[in-house]
This record gives sequence, structure tokens and C-alpha cells, in this order.
Amino acid sequence: MNLARDPVDLLGRALPIRGGAFVAVVGPSGAGKDTLMNFARRELAGDDGIFFVQRVITRPADGATEDHVPATEEEFEAARRAGEFAMGWDAHGLKYGLPVEIDERIRAGHTAVCNGSRAALSRLQARYAHFVAINITARREVLANRLAARGRESRDEILKRLDRSAALDRSLYNALEIDNSSAVEIGGAALVAAIRATRRKYS
Repeated sequence: MNLARDPVDLLGRALPIRGGAFVAVVGPSGAGKDTLMNFARRELAGDDGIFFVQRVITRPADGATEDHVPATEEEFEAARRAGEFAMGWDAHGLKYGLPVEIDERIRAGHTAVCNGSRAALSRLQARYAHFVAINITARREVLANRLAARGRESRDEILKRLDRSAALDRSLYNALEIDNSSAVEIGGAALVAAIRATRRKYS
């Protein structure tokens, strides 16, 4: 965080970045988070005040998951040391980084929309004054069917994983919830509306 430009408290500690907002979109496997984010990206392409964050991840690009910048562990650590990330974290055996340009755009009053990781939500909430989490959900049977269609796990493994999945703490993260159990257009429209509402509130 740029201490020369951001306000500080009486002890000289940087206060959360203000201006625009940071929207973190989260959700369990099978909820269709990436699908809804792609829908929203297309619908909001003409709004220069809303931008979708491209994360840097130590995972090859495969066209099946989110559109990210792939990096080796060595490249990621070099970028971290060079100060190229606003924030970084480790989760599920991978490293994730958010480009430092996010901070400048939020200071300018823009709204960032990012594929969120629950492991980083508390740090994101502390870093950005106007932080909103949107939790993409689906009915349990819908999640189970979607995961089964991928053919990666048995039915029993899927059900056990769903049972272990903890609900997002709405009170802590100010989370909005979108049910994506039906058509993409319905969930996508709800996500677009939530992002636009956040933009209007914090622009």
C-alpha cells in the first residue's frame, strides 16, 4: 500500500484503500462461478468504471478454468519481490497474486470484480474500505450433479465434499448470495445487477 498517498491512523498505519470498491466473487465447485463471471464480463464490457481482475496463478492456462496469467513458482516469487502484487496468498497448493494496478484504479473510484478465494477474504476486507463478497451457490443436488458430470470423483466423494463445505459467513464479509441452480441468464443477470449496485453506491 502506498503510505505516501493513503491516509494513516495516529500510529502511522495505513488505513484501508478508499475510492471505489472491491467485489470478491466466491462459491463452491459446481456453483458456476466462472460461468456467471464470464456472463457479467460480457454484459459490463461497456462500463469503464468496472474492471475484472486477472489473477496471476501458478497454474497453466487450460481454457477450462478462469482466465488468469499463468506463472511458474519462480516467476511468481520474482514478481512478489518486485512489488507487482497488491496482495498474494497460497491456497490448494497454488500461489495467487493480484496485480498492484488494482489499488490505483480503486483509488480512482473504479469497481474491481475478482474471482475470490475464501482464504484471502479477511485480508481483502481489511485492505479495501468498500469490500463486498458475492457468494454464488446452487442447491445441493444441482452441485452434486454438476460435479458428477466432470467425472473426477465418485458420487460418495462428491457428497462428502459438499458436506464439508462451510457456508460463507455473511455477517463478516457483507456477503450477497446468488442462487445459480437454474439458467445461466438468471444467475448472470443477478450478478450483473449486484455489481452495478455496488458501482453506483461507491462511485
